[in-house]
Amino acid sequence: GGPGIKNCIADVLPILAKMLKNMKAEPLHLCHRLDKETTGVMVLAWSKEAAERIRLLFKTRQVEKTYWAISLGDPDPTEGIVEIPIVEKEVQSHQSHYKMTLAPNYRLSPEDGKVVKIRKNRNAESAVTRYRLLASSSACSLLELQPITGVKHQIRVHLAYGLGCPILGDHKYSHWSKLAPQKLPEITLKKLKLEQSKARHLPLHLHAHRLSLPLGKQIDLICNPPPFFQNTLKRLDLEIANG
Repeated sequence: GGPGIKNCIADVLPILAKMLKNMKAEPLHLCHRLDKETTGVMVLAWSKEAAERIRLLFKTRQVEKTYWAISLGDPDPTEGIVEIPIVEKEVQSHQSHYKMTLAPNYRLSPEDGKVVKIRKNRNAESAVTRYRLLASSSACSLLELQPITGVKHQIRVHLAYGLGCPILGDHKYSHWSKLAPQKLPEITLKKLKLEQSKARHLPLHLHAHRLSLPLGKQIDLICNPPPFFQNTLKRLDLEIANG
């Protein structure tokens, strides 16, 4: 849901329930959210009680989330934890717009190169993302990501601005000061059989691959990437070992 979204998942919940059960079925309940461009696992519940129980698990960070993303470039080091607070800021450009960005607690002093603590931004939310490189080829990487916190656009911001590896098809976070299509390396364009002028049509390659819910016993919900994502993996020769 949200401004400018025509097809919202909430609108199809009554129809989906009828398709799965029968014409008298009550609508399904949404237990959490996914960004509109993100593919992957979504948890729906038949009863209000079950939905509230699951929502509480999400809220108290008891759900283990695993995402896959195809990014430009390789993160260095190849695995680790990005722990940098995130804040929403207005970008002053010819077309003013808002973006999430990093609000680090420390910076290097330009005078002597020493580490200086910065005054905390009151609106910044603490954000923690664990990442691991699964494969690398054609100037791109396949990454496994675990967002420990749930800040808006967290994975996209931590990869683009924290690790310098924006997600393939993330036109919003590939630049800071302008709204423009992502600029792709020659080898990536060649492998994708794509011209730079058509790059704006590339979808966001971020996929919620697995959710693990502690409901009495651990329930693992897994969703394979959609065809466009799998097609990109093939074209870029990004093989998943034991994937």
